[in-house]
Amino acid sequence: MNTGILEVLLVNAKGIKHTNLVGIPSYYVIIECGCQCQRSKVSKGKHKKPWWNEKFIFDFSSLDYKNSTYLNCTIMDTKPYRHGGFVGEAKVYIGGLITEGIKEGHIEIKPAPYNVVLEDHTYQGQIKIGLKFFANKENYEYVNVMGKEFIAPKKETNSIFGSFMKLWRTISWWKVLLFCNKKSYN
Repeated sequence: MNTGILEVLLVNAKGIKHTNLVGIPSYYVIIECGCQCQRSKVSKGKHKKPWWNEKFIFDFSSLDYKNSTYLNCTIMDTKPYRHGGFVGEAKVYIGGLITEGIKEGHIEIKPAPYNVVLEDHTYQGQIKIGLKFFANKENYEYVNVMGKEFIAPKKETNSIFGSFMKLWRTISWWKVLLFCNKKSYN
């Protein structure tokens, strides 16, 4: 494997710590994978269950997948006039996912809840995350559909010979031979 793609689907969180004294908090998540870091949009919904429903794509080189064993998701609260307050974090082990993805070509883990760890190392709430890993990035391409980016297998390039061979395989030759035999009897 030369390169790979990790796609992270950040769905929602529930039961996380409410850090604002007044008002409804707005949360965002900082996702770190190896030396790459991305930030989510600010959540939608009430403080009990913030929703993001957002995808993030991390590119891996052969060096990155050996060094990146965890996906760290830090939940932050937006605070007026400040950068934001720490709410909690979830660490997701991705070493096994990458190993299995390399063997199979790609692997998907449906969105599942992961515990959120607070500053005092206790658990409160869960964050729901889905993961996909595609080995051999060269076999996949980014497809933009209505402003959203997806990963899809690359299409084969069409040549005249390739088109002819495809047609050759799809024709039912026994039907053609029976049709020719019927004409010769008439």
